[in-house]
Amino acid sequence: MAVYAEEVAQLCDRGAALLGDRAPGEALFGWLQAFVAHVASKRALALAIPDDQGGRRSGLFAGWHTAMHATASALLTRAQQAGAVRADLEVTDLLALATAIALTGADPGRTGRLLDLVRRGTDPTPSSKAR
Repeated sequence: MAVYAEEVAQLCDRGAALLGDRAPGEALFGWLQAFVAHVASKRALALAIPDDQGGRRSGLFAGWHTAMHATASALLTRAQQAGAVRADLEVTDLLALATAIALTGADPGRTGRLLDLVRRGTDPTPSSKAR
């Protein structure tokens, strides 16, 4: 449990550090890449945490979810304010897509490609060819 908690803390710390990045879009998608890697590699560890009658596991997951959501939200808001991503993008949608990519079980090259496809879909000025 402590190992997983430390991994979540490191991921959130990385996001906080990226808030100072000069390129908000790069910061957001750099963090999402780390998020995808985290979910892909730590899912089994997270699910191995036993649940108990008091719902301790549920409480831990809720706290971890809130921390990662807040990190992603801060990065997204900054990227939106800079015009790096669409203004109508919601953090829950972005995290759902990133989680889905992680759960494919694909190799890092493929997950990077999938995340790039998501990034293109969040472009604030998509090309007319894509429509």
